[in-house]
Amino acid sequence: MKLASLKSGRDGRLVVVSKDLSKAVAVPEIANTLQQALDNWDEAATALQARYLELNAGTLKNAFDFNPVECDAPLPRAYHWADGSAYVTHVELVRKARGAELPESFWHDPLVYMGASDAFIGARDDIAVESEDWGIDFEAEVVVITDDVPAGVSAEQAAEHIQLIGLVNDVSLRNLIPAELGKQFGFYQSKPWTSFTPVLVTPDELGDAWDGRRLHLPLRATLNNTLIGAPNAGVDMTFDFPTLIAHCAKSRSLMTGTVIGSGTVSNVGSVDGSCCLAEVRCLETIADGEPRTPFMSFGDRIEIEMLDANGVSIFGKIDQTVVQYQSPQ
Repeated sequence: MKLASLKSGRDGRLVVVSKDLSKAVAVPEIANTLQQALDNWDEAATALQARYLELNAGTLKNAFDFNPVECDAPLPRAYHWADGSAYVTHVELVRKARGAELPESFWHDPLVYMGASDAFIGARDDIAVESEDWGIDFEAEVVVITDDVPAGVSAEQAAEHIQLIGLVNDVSLRNLIPAELGKQFGFYQSKPWTSFTPVLVTPDELGDAWDGRRLHLPLRATLNNTLIGAPNAGVDMTFDFPTLIAHCAKSRSLMTGTVIGSGTVSNVGSVDGSCCLAEVRCLETIADGEPRTPFMSFGDRIEIEMLDANGVSIFGKIDQTVVQYQSPQ
């Protein structure tokens, strides 16, 4: 099934969305918000699936046209957002561009940071940034949503806790990152709002493209109508989602509604392009000694989408414009 949240208060209004993303229906008798549904997932999922089948069959009189512009993030705020760097080839490329060696441990010990989850934004919301000098970049990623995960879970056990799957644009302010990482205390100012596709889907919606651990489809990133890349999310993913979940749950349990990100999708050699401008610039630096491609400017438009084998959008499209944020005076 496919689930979305229409803009309404801080936590949105849960709707079930048809398979073709054309119709939706509110389900207050099941749950008002997606978090409420997740908190009672075993029972709610059954009821939501039944409504999904009715919606697709065209038998619901209270169905309405689905408009992604009206969507908030499916989880407008979440209890936990942990973002990995599962495509080690991407990390290796970034370090190579600045002449740094990749520690051997990076290939068997995942990199993960805890991001801000208090205010995710919708697929059509603007990317508001105060200054272009901060190095505005998109990052196209796959994410999974879990139910309650016990501490100490194995990767094999963790696979059973993946309930929903989606895509995000995990915006980075590249020119703020070096100073923050130089403090040896991770990202904060360099990570503004993260945006989500209009819908999240249950794993069964993905068919053979989802093997329980990785999503084997190209992730398309288009900037100003130019395709920057479409690397396959199931290729060169060093750490799959169950491994990332188990890593995050090593010493603590994870609450239902936890969002786990893959990090920027990347394939070895980047033959299918890149899912962020930082990688494009790294490739240019390695080849020519310096980058040519600028980071995003005000007015730029970024689109992120994943199509199924028939060329049909699965999650809907992230379609955002970069605008200048005006801070309070």
